[in-house]
Amino acid sequence: MLHLLMLALLAHAPAAMQSPAAKKPDACALLSDRDVRATLGVDVKERQPASQQAHGLLLSQCYVGTGTPKSVSIAVAGNTRAGGRTVTPRAFWRDQFHRRDERASERTREKGEAARTRDDREQEGETEARPIGGLGDEAFWSGTRVAGALYVLRGNTFIRVSVGGISDEQERIETSRRLAVAALARVQ
Repeated sequence: MLHLLMLALLAHAPAAMQSPAAKKPDACALLSDRDVRATLGVDVKERQPASQQAHGLLLSQCYVGTGTPKSVSIAVAGNTRAGGRTVTPRAFWRDQFHRRDERASERTREKGEAARTRDDREQEGETEARPIGGLGDEAFWSGTRVAGALYVLRGNTFIRVSVGGISDEQERIETSRRLAVAALARVQ
């Protein structure tokens, strides 16, 4: 699933030197303690930043802990140079959200396996990314019954917002939406 892909990119990608021309995105700067308090109703107790280069993107992530089950994970992707070319978050976005079905069809044909049906995915708790209107240039929610993330593209940057400690999916989406609006106000 896409949010698991982003987590895997951040968790397992080898750290790389940033090109001097690339501006390092800072996910921790996108949400203030006040934003988190106003949205989750709890105070921020810790911030854990991480930054890595993965798949040609410069990724910055920030885990915001509250000392309660409620938490926020926010990531921002910025441009970087890889192999002499600039890899843009917009190109990565297009590949992830608009070419997935093409890639899945190709893999299915190559392997000669039957494609999983939508019912099979839903039965396992996996849902396809669904569009969320009114945010950035384009936004999608991707998740399962227990976790999910909101992805928002604006210009040549995208952010991912995920909240923990909220069991109702609709509430997770709305909470992620409010946090994304606050974060987008700070995206360069």
